[in-house]
Amino acid sequence: MTTNEQQTMAVEFPEWIESESQLDTLLSRPSDALIEFMRQLDGDLIILGIAGKMGVSLGQLAVAAIEKAGLRKSVHGVARFSDADARARLESAGVRTIQCDLLDRDAVAKLPPVPNVLFMAGRKFGTEGEEPLTWAMNTIVPANVADHFRDSKIVAFSTGCVYPLASVDRQPTELTPPGPIGEYAQSCLGRERMFEYGCLEWGTPVCLYRLNYAIDLRYGVLHDIAAKIWNGQPVDNSVQAFNVIWQGDANHQALMCLDHCTSPANILNVTGPETLLTEDVALRLGELLNKPVRFTTTPDDASYLSDSSQARKLFGAPSVSADQLIRWQAHWVKTGGRSLNKPTHFEVSDGAY
Repeated sequence: MTTNEQQTMAVEFPEWIESESQLDTLLSRPSDALIEFMRQLDGDLIILGIAGKMGVSLGQLAVAAIEKAGLRKSVHGVARFSDADARARLESAGVRTIQCDLLDRDAVAKLPPVPNVLFMAGRKFGTEGEEPLTWAMNTIVPANVADHFRDSKIVAFSTGCVYPLASVDRQPTELTPPGPIGEYAQSCLGRERMFEYGCLEWGTPVCLYRLNYAIDLRYGVLHDIAAKIWNGQPVDNSVQAFNVIWQGDANHQALMCLDHCTSPANILNVTGPETLLTEDVALRLGELLNKPVRFTTTPDDASYLSDSSQARKLFGAPSVSADQLIRWQAHWVKTGGRSLNKPTHFEVSDGAY
């Protein structure tokens, strides 16, 4: 991507986000760079596991970019769709939904052979005590998908949790060897290995998209901290630092990673450039919320962090800074913005989810 193309990633944003409809509109607003990318991308798209926290906005963004480009590509969205509202929102946006249990190999074999695949399915919370199901979702499902879509390009969502814990002055790059802690993170490495096997066995081009942490205002690390402060509860500061990225930027980069799938698999860390200290963020949120801040403990110097400089070389800087996200988050919580009630558990560092 050229410097000019990187600059087109920048878009204007409001000072505050006042409603869910405004939030959803911003999350699904394509940049000029993404619109142009869609013009150059051959074939339709399919998003597997689309009904999760990020998937709906990703599907809406893909459709919006295609429409702005004046194209007739289709976006297929696959999930079990236990949430009927998510399916309705996707279909109203123009996504062609398909109900499918990705653990069922025969059902996966009936999915349309779309050339561009974004894989978002997985299981994290609830792992503790149900480890076999987590391993099944995070390894058998990818194996089914890698087999069926062997002739496609696959962007496979993963996590920075596959890396060892890091200090703020030495963050993992894509060359850092994995060191997953706990069965969830180990199973996520298993997911990556299944897609890497597809690369080796069938030459499937893959990009392993290691993300942490996306911010939507209705959930995320900043929401977790702000909600604690707003409700007069202490902030767990046992994890010293974290990275975040606006979910709109994360979705943009996921789609454009279809141009960076290779065999052997390409690896890309996706997050914001800032290393945020938990205590500093909490104190800033406390100021914005006009609330006192209390902490639970003494922070450890090991955290889940990632160096995303390679992604910035490809796509430019994220369109929304961490400071803007913090201000948006405080306003959202202060004005009663809806919560998905899905904590990130960013403070967990022993792998027990």
